[in-house]
Amino acid sequence: MQYVNAFLCLLFVVCVIAQYNDPDALLWSLIYAIPAVWTGAIAIRPTLLSNRPVGVAFLACLGAAIAGTIYLWPSLPENWIRVEEEREGFGLMIVTAGLLVAGWTGWRRTRNPSPDRDRPKISPAG
Repeated sequence: MQYVNAFLCLLFVVCVIAQYNDPDALLWSLIYAIPAVWTGAIAIRPTLLSNRPVGVAFLACLGAAIAGTIYLWPSLPENWIRVEEEREGFGLMIVTAGLLVAGWTGWRRTRNPSPDRDRPKISPAG
């Protein structure tokens, strides 16, 4: 799952870069940068969410993404690709999905740590 989170991090970084010509580029760069940081951090350190303040901050970001997705839920008019609010709704869906994947990865790793991952490998003597 570290590779999935690393891929999502790169995807969100590309989304930040793609905001250069948007009328509200600062806002949307921030909206895409936040999940880029979370997915990148969880790709590097999967147990990050076990720290309570960090987990609460993550939940706040996830809650904001879900609320924004609900608020900007696309209605899909005939030419929806030309309507900026519709595209922004899809962008927030992607942000929410990325944060859900990052959260699932982090909490799954925190709740069910694999004993084999932390155990040193012993080579057979001989």
